[in-house]
Amino acid sequence: MTVSIGIDVGSGVIKTALFKVEDGKDEWLARYDVRIRQRDPFQLVEEAVQYVLDKAGMKIEDVDYIATTGEGENVQMATGHFYSMTTHARGAIYLNKDARAVLDIGALNGRAITVDEQGKVLNYKMTSQCASGSGQFLENIARYLGIAQDEIGELSQQSEDPEKVSGICAVLAETDVINMVSRNISPSDILRGIHESMAGRLVKLLKAIKATDGVVMMTGGLALDSGLVKAMQDGMDAQKMTTTIAWHPDSLYAGAIGAALWGAFRYEKLEALGQLPKAS
Repeated sequence: MTVSIGIDVGSGVIKTALFKVEDGKDEWLARYDVRIRQRDPFQLVEEAVQYVLDKAGMKIEDVDYIATTGEGENVQMATGHFYSMTTHARGAIYLNKDARAVLDIGALNGRAITVDEQGKVLNYKMTSQCASGSGQFLENIARYLGIAQDEIGELSQQSEDPEKVSGICAVLAETDVINMVSRNISPSDILRGIHESMAGRLVKLLKAIKATDGVVMMTGGLALDSGLVKAMQDGMDAQKMTTTIAWHPDSLYAGAIGAALWGAFRYEKLEALGQLPKAS
């Protein structure tokens, strides 16, 4: 039996997952996510790890491997670090075994990945950090419109006449939105226009890596944005792609899941070589 913790340190949220792997079976024991909000992320990591341990009735001594991903390479308690692309790919397969492509939409950029049935990365392409296809951009717009983030998806789907939004960069897009508000464009039409702009960029990424059929799994917090999910499917259909967009209630945790599972895999490989790292 191997017990592992995956910690995904993002720009805005820390996600933590505790797994037990035994006889080839993965059991998710506990999870936790917390927004950073200008607090010390390393202190929050310690609190998150203690939370999942308490939830599972375990102690740190029971853990064989602590794996970080995202911006967590400097976490002191970590046994090892994994690149976020590989962890999101593995986490996506855990959440949906049929997925052969992944759309990871983070706070600063979006990323399209093709994967095999084991979650191994085959190909990828990313947006630039100034792109208007990111979580931080959408969060900024929602704040400007005075809308809670959990209202965005539903409002977007109520749109009857979406406004076109610049897809070149976040600064230009935000300027577009300010002009729309001054013209009394409804929040629904603004949000749908933003979603269509974001979807257009992400669909291009999928086409660039030839992910034009099968299941595309969305990971990250924006996977829970029903308006963006709808705009993605509409965009793929318009491009004659035989792809189906998918999401999961736990899509936010994909990176942490993948880190925990890759960590357990690495531990078992090192154990076979007689080299046993221990989390501390």
